[in-house]
Amino acid sequence: MKPAFFLLACLVGLFIAKSTVAQPAKTIFKFDFGSGKTAPGYQQVLPTAIYTADKGYGFDFNTTVKAVDRGGKDALKGDFVTSDKPFYFSVDLPEGNYNVTFTLGDAEGRSSSSVKAESRRLLLEKTETAPGKFSTHTFTINIKSRQILGGNSVALKPRELTKLDWDNKLTLEFNGSATCLSSLEITPNPSAVTVFLAGNSTVVNQEEEPWASWGQMLPRFLKPGVAVANHAESGLSLGSFQGSRRLEKVLSVMKPGDYLFIEFGHNDQKEKGPQDGAYNSYTERLKLFVAEAKKKGGTPVILTSTSRRSFGVDGKIENSLGDYPEAARQVARAENVALIDLTAMTQTLYEAIGVEESKKAFVHYPPNTYPGQEQALADNTHFSPYGAYQIAKCVVEGIKANKLGLVRFLRNDTPPFSPAKPDALAAWQWAESLRTDTVKPDGN
Repeated sequence: MKPAFFLLACLVGLFIAKSTVAQPAKTIFKFDFGSGKTAPGYQQVLPTAIYTADKGYGFDFNTTVKAVDRGGKDALKGDFVTSDKPFYFSVDLPEGNYNVTFTLGDAEGRSSSSVKAESRRLLLEKTETAPGKFSTHTFTINIKSRQILGGNSVALKPRELTKLDWDNKLTLEFNGSATCLSSLEITPNPSAVTVFLAGNSTVVNQEEEPWASWGQMLPRFLKPGVAVANHAESGLSLGSFQGSRRLEKVLSVMKPGDYLFIEFGHNDQKEKGPQDGAYNSYTERLKLFVAEAKKKGGTPVILTSTSRRSFGVDGKIENSLGDYPEAARQVARAENVALIDLTAMTQTLYEAIGVEESKKAFVHYPPNTYPGQEQALADNTHFSPYGAYQIAKCVVEGIKANKLGLVRFLRNDTPPFSPAKPDALAAWQWAESLRTDTVKPDGN
């Protein structure tokens, strides 16, 4: 082979080799929404930017927006995209924690919007801005993958395969009567504290209206620097959470300073345990979760199960959870870990709301309230968004009472709360996420 030809062949081979090596996924984004001037260092996003896997970002789930350009010297705030209907914007991202900052407002008009992430995780409650005013908000959001270092993967249920929580992108839902989105920035935050949630359907990020759980409301109360990684799923017990490799997954990404919140019991009491009984099995498994979190330098927190809506003739909640709440209390004492007694707090909460009114904290709806819902819903275990929000406030109070390090991450607009004095239902506002490509929950 001639030297020149040999050199050319080597260069071609080197080019081919480099082109086939997987490039690191992009993790930093700066988007300027609208049709006006693009701010330096930002990427313009027009209404025509529809999400595709090839592009890696864009408006998702067939939702649409329009662009408005107000002009002016501020290229970032002078234009925006807007809609009076919910819209979704997705960005491909690898697993990790990310600071997500967005700016809402209109130089000439009012804006009104709430914001959720992934599977309906509440970030921002209804927020309005006056003409010429803008509001900028930052949250730390966790993106998770089912893959586990070493080759294993989480054994997902079929219903989870389409959940936004388990795909390869961050999805934000902007929902309001006049959402005006000017900009969005995304940066990794690997040092953020992670609060891992292990639990069942009372904890999970419920994908579909009108179900909700306290785990998906918790992000609303946290400042940047802490992310909630909700690994709970409907129908799980301590045993099936571990058996589906969810505990293994959590431990594989947990770092010193992180937290593991553990709430089980509803499904554990349905299981047939070994010869010494399901109760003892629950106790030993709970101790295992605590010990494994401590080994990773994490802080385990035990939560007793949320009460069911089980009123007696005297108007008081009757215990439908057997000995499981007391077992959780005993493990917390024995292992010297924090306890948030949701059983007691939710009993007080439901009784304060009242026998009939408390139905509105649960999934009680007449037929045809929601598309495809032909039968009445009368569920005394799972929560409506209002009920889930009240219970998340109970969890926040538990964080305060235990003087956890998370207290410093609670948002300044988080007022004191007593389950004996719940928020007025009439004042509750929730922008419903009526996606049509979701499936219904499948139990506790």
